[in-house]
Amino acid sequence: MEIPVIDLSRYLEIADKLSTDPVILSGQIEEFGSWLSELCKEVSQILRETGALVVKDPRCTAEDNDKFIDMMEKYFERPREFKLLQERSHLHYQVGVTPEGVEVPRSLVDEEMQKKLKAMPKEFQPSSPSGPDPKWRYMWRVGPRPSNTRFKELNSEPVIPEGFPEWKDTMDSWGCKMISAIEAVAEMAAIGFGLSKDAFTSLMKQGPHLLAPTGSDLSRYGQEGTVFAGYHYDLNFLTIHGRSRFPGLNIWLRNGQKIEVKVPSGCLLIQTGKQIEWLTGGECMAGMHEVVVTNRTIDAIKLASQQNRSLWRVSSTLFAHIASDAVLKPLGHFVESPLASKYPLMCAGEFVEQELAVINLKGNKGES
Repeated sequence: MEIPVIDLSRYLEIADKLSTDPVILSGQIEEFGSWLSELCKEVSQILRETGALVVKDPRCTAEDNDKFIDMMEKYFERPREFKLLQERSHLHYQVGVTPEGVEVPRSLVDEEMQKKLKAMPKEFQPSSPSGPDPKWRYMWRVGPRPSNTRFKELNSEPVIPEGFPEWKDTMDSWGCKMISAIEAVAEMAAIGFGLSKDAFTSLMKQGPHLLAPTGSDLSRYGQEGTVFAGYHYDLNFLTIHGRSRFPGLNIWLRNGQKIEVKVPSGCLLIQTGKQIEWLTGGECMAGMHEVVVTNRTIDAIKLASQQNRSLWRVSSTLFAHIASDAVLKPLGHFVESPLASKYPLMCAGEFVEQELAVINLKGNKGES
C-alpha cells in the first residue's frame, strides 16, 4: 500500500481567508465548493486510518531538505568527543545532542506492548532490538517559547556547535517551514473532524517544538536487520520528516498492517503522535513505527559508497508539540467518544515528562 500524497497548495491559497468561528466557517466551506470539505475530510480520514500522511508543500522544497541533510551529515561525521560537547543530559536531552545508546525503544520496557507484539501475525511483527538505539539525535528548539511556564526544562535555550556558522539559520529555516506544513495539516484535520479550524493550532502556540534529526552510522551499523529505532510511538502532537537518503522506515497502519514508507522527492511524511490521540479521544491513534536496515538500505549504502557520499543516515525529523502549559483532553464532540475516559485531563508538559521517564531520557534525574 502506498500512502496517498496530499498537495497542500490549493488549501494554502485560501487558508488565511477561513474563519476560526465554526458557524462562519461552515458558510465559507459551502462558498468555496465541495473540494475544500472533501480535501479536509480526506486528511482527517487518512490520519485516522493510517496514522501517517504524505504531503507536498510548495514552501518546503527538496533543495531545502538537501541543504539541511548536508549540514547534519557533516556534523554527525565529527568525532564523538566533539559531539559530546553538545550533550545536555541534565535537561532530559531536550536540547543539544543525544548520543547513541541513550534512547530506549518503548517495546523494550513496556510489558503490555510486548504482549501485543507477540500476538501480531508473524509477517507484521517489528524487528527485535537488543538494547538502546544505536543512533545519535540532535534536538533544536523551533519557534518562540513562553516567558512564563511551569516546564522550563522543556523550553530550554538552544545549543550551537562550534565550526558551523550556518547552523542557526539552516536549523531555523527548515524547522519553521516544516512547522508551517504541520499547522496547515492540523487546520485541515480539525476542519475534517468537524472542529473549529484552530482547534489544534491554538494549542500549539509557543509549544516546545523540536527539530530532532537523527544520525545513524551505516559504516558501523550497516548490517541488514540492525534496528536504529525500535518499535515505538511519538509522544508529541504530530511528527514530520523530510525524505531520507537511506530507506528503512516501517510504519503500522491502524489495522495492524506493516508497510515500508516511500516518500517521493520533494514531499514530507507526517505521523500522528500521542497528543493528537488524546485530543481526539482515541479517534486518531499514535502511529507505531521503527527504523531498520533493510535490503533497500543496503542497496542505497552500496550506491553512496560508489559515489563517495556520506554513509550517515540522517532523518530530518521535527516533533510538533502542544504547548507545555496547555491542557490535553478530548476536544469538542470527541468527549463523547467511547474511549474518551482513557484520556483524562492533563497538562501537556506533565504528560511529556511522564513519557520521557519511561523511555529513559531523564538524564541526571536518576533514571538514565
